[in-house]
Parts: sequence; structure tokens; C-alpha cells
Amino acid sequence: MNIKLITIGKTDRSELQSLTDDYIRRLSHYLRFEMEVLPDIKNTKHLSEIQQKQKEGQLLLSRVQAGDRLLLLDERGKQYNSVEFAQFLQQQMNSGLKRLVFAIGGPYGFSEEVYQAASGKLSLSKMTFSHQMIRLFAVEQMYRAMTILRNEPYHHGN
Repeated sequence: MNIKLITIGKTDRSELQSLTDDYIRRLSHYLRFEMEVLPDIKNTKHLSEIQQKQKEGQLLLSRVQAGDRLLLLDERGKQYNSVEFAQFLQQQMNSGLKRLVFAIGGPYGFSEEVYQAASGKLSLSKMTFSHQMIRLFAVEQMYRAMTILRNEPYHHGN
């Protein structure tokens, strides 16, 4: 199974990007992983929140292929602890799914069209984090899940 993480807008903090890149490298030892950063929508000052979410949603949905399972990282989503998340990923792998796509929305979240297209929602915390930090947390948790499934020591030492 392949995993893709779609995000909107570049990370402007080099420290966060460096850490995220490190976990992407680690994760690639276990499965095919890709992070796609979609460009920020231009001229947002002339758009309402709804219009901005719709434009971002159209761009995001254009990157999802037929047969993909789309899961949204959303504060109202299902929460797992790390072991449960690892088990969830194992179930997805066992299902024969070719590609699991996680998406992180823009500053105002997702459009209604994206919610309708998604198979589900996942929350990493009840707390709100910056979109830049949530990328790091998501990739780290995917890596942690792989080490749990392989019974490797990372999960207990970090």
C-alpha cells in the first residue's frame, strides 16, 4: 500500500521542514510514502472563507485518484492512540487498498465537497496545531505506527 499526504501551502519554518523530511526518509524504509504540497491560493483577501475552502478543495480533490481512500486530518475526526493507529494502518494494508491519502486542509479547513468525498476523518488531538506542525506530527505518527507493527524499539524510546 502507498500512503500520500496532501497539504496546502509550504512550510516557512526550515526547522519543521527538516524534521518532517527526516521522518519521511525513515518512513520510506517501510512503504511508499509521498507528501504533496499544494500551492497556496492566490489573492485570498478577495475571497470569503467559503470561497477559499472551495478553491483549495477543488485543487485537493484533483490530486485524489479513483480507488484512493481519502482521510481528512480534522479536529472532529476519530482519535486513536499510537498502537490503535498502527492497527488501523495494518487494517488498511490488509484490505488490499492501493493508496491511502491523508489530507491537511488550509487555514479554514475543508470544503463541503471534500468532506463528502472523504472516507473518514482522523484527529491527532483535541488541541489545535498550526498546519505546519501537524504535518510533522502526522508523518511522525505514521513512522511510529510502522515501528509498532514491526515491533521495533522506536515506539518505547521516543
